[in-house]
Amino acid sequence: MPQWLQWILIGLGLIAIFVLAMFILRHTRLVRDQKKTLAKQEAFQLRRRQDMIESIRILAMAVEEDQVEYSEACLRIKGLLDHVAPELLHQNPYRVFLEMHDQIQHMPTHQARQQTDSHFVHKMDRERHALEEQHADAIRRAATAIRHHDFH
Repeated sequence: MPQWLQWILIGLGLIAIFVLAMFILRHTRLVRDQKKTLAKQEAFQLRRRQDMIESIRILAMAVEEDQVEYSEACLRIKGLLDHVAPELLHQNPYRVFLEMHDQIQHMPTHQARQQTDSHFVHKMDRERHALEEQHADAIRRAATAIRHHDFH
């Protein structure tokens, strides 16, 4: 084999080594960046979950201290539990949050409530207050239980 061909093959080998080294370096950076992004996402999700658990506990405490309407607390707790621990909604004593939600979800809220006929709103309020009275003990028991529940 001529010497000039050997030098060309050596040069091609060095170029191949350089290209592969660059590929490995870029791939390593990409994997490292993906791991950082994944870690940030996991940390965000963990913080978000902890914030939702804290909100559930605050709502439960507000129920225990009669600082919030039971129907509103049930709607909010049910919505948070849907994200944190949806299986709890089908277990006693937490089932009452789902039951109340199902019974009052058709009622207008916020802007829709303001745009609804006042007689209808009063009728819905009476219905809602009757449901709150009917389930008051169960809601308080569920609030106490959820406040002490270990979500981990």
